[in-house]
Amino acid sequence: MKLAYLTLLLMGSATMATAQNKVVEQMTLEARGDYQRDYVDGHGRDDVSGFEGKYLNLLMSGHITDQISYSYRQRFNKASLDAGFFNATDWFYVDYKPADAWTLSAGKQVIDIGGWEYDYAPINLYFCSEFWNQTPCYAWGVSAAFRPTKADQLRFQICESPNRQFDVTKDVDLYSYNLMWYGQHGLWGSKWSLNMVEWQKGHYISYIALGNEFRFSRKVSLELDYMNRASDHQTFFLRDCSVMGQLNFQPSDKLKLFAKATYDVNRTDNAADLTVKPGTEMTRLGGGVEYFPLGDNRVRVHANYCYSFGTNSNPDAVMLDKQSLVDIGLTWRIHVL
Repeated sequence: MKLAYLTLLLMGSATMATAQNKVVEQMTLEARGDYQRDYVDGHGRDDVSGFEGKYLNLLMSGHITDQISYSYRQRFNKASLDAGFFNATDWFYVDYKPADAWTLSAGKQVIDIGGWEYDYAPINLYFCSEFWNQTPCYAWGVSAAFRPTKADQLRFQICESPNRQFDVTKDVDLYSYNLMWYGQHGLWGSKWSLNMVEWQKGHYISYIALGNEFRFSRKVSLELDYMNRASDHQTFFLRDCSVMGQLNFQPSDKLKLFAKATYDVNRTDNAADLTVKPGTEMTRLGGGVEYFPLGDNRVRVHANYCYSFGTNSNPDAVMLDKQSLVDIGLTWRIHVL
C-alpha cells in the first residue's frame, strides 16, 4: 500500500513540475539499509541484530509564488500512530519572505535546538548520544528568522514541546520556546540555542546548546557540541549536560573517515530532564568510514563501530553499559528533479 502511494505521489509530482513551473524544484527519494551486530558485555543481542531497512524518505521542495516556498520530507518506514499520517512526516512547512532579511514559517518543523549532532539528517547518523536518541526532532509550530548579516541568522520559534512523547506528558498541551543562532565566521561555524521546554504544564527545563564546527581545511573539520540542561532550583553547569564531538577527515570526494565521542550525565535528583535521567553517566566512543563510489551522495557505503560504557538509569535506554555496535550499510538517493 505504501509503495503504491509512493508511486502515485512521484507520478503526480512530476506532472505538477511540468505543468506549473517551479512548484516542484527538488524531489529526491532516499533509502538506507544496514547490517548490524549488537553486543552487551560480549553477549549478542539477536533481537536487535541482523539486516534492517533503516530509512525510506521522500523529500520535496519548491515555490508556490516568488515569496512563498515549501519543504516536505516523508519517512515511509516510520509507523503512523496516534498522530495519523503526519506522525511519519519529519517536516512539512511553508516559508513566507516579506523581505530579503526576514522569513516567516509555519507547519511541522525541525525543533530549533543547537548542536551539530542534533542537526544532522538521521539518515547520515550511525551512533549518537543518549540525549539525541531520546529527543524527537520535529514538531508543529511557527517561527521567524532574521538575517542581520550574510553570515548570521537568528530564529525564534514556538512549537510543541519535544517532551510530549513521554507517557507522563501524553495528552497534555505543552510548548517549547526556542531562540537559535546560526553563524559562519571564517573557519568557525555556530549552531547555538536557548530553549525553554515545558516538561509539565507551566514547568520548564532550559537548554543552553552550543554547537561549534571548526573547518581547518577542505579535508579536516571538528564538530564540538555542549548542552547544559537546568530546571527550577537546579542551575549548576556540568551537573546535567551532554558533550558530543566528531572529527572528520575527507581526503577525497570518495572517502571520509570520522571519529566520534559522546558523554551524557545527570547528577541531579530533579525529574525535569526526561531525556537523560538522574543517575545517568554514559560515554560512547567510536568511528567509521564512508565511501562514495560516484564521488557524490547518490551512493554511499559505510562501516562503523562504537562502544558505550557507564550507568544509564532510563528503563527505556538506548545506550547500555559495555555495549558494542558494529554496523555496515548502503545508502542510495534518486534525484528525480
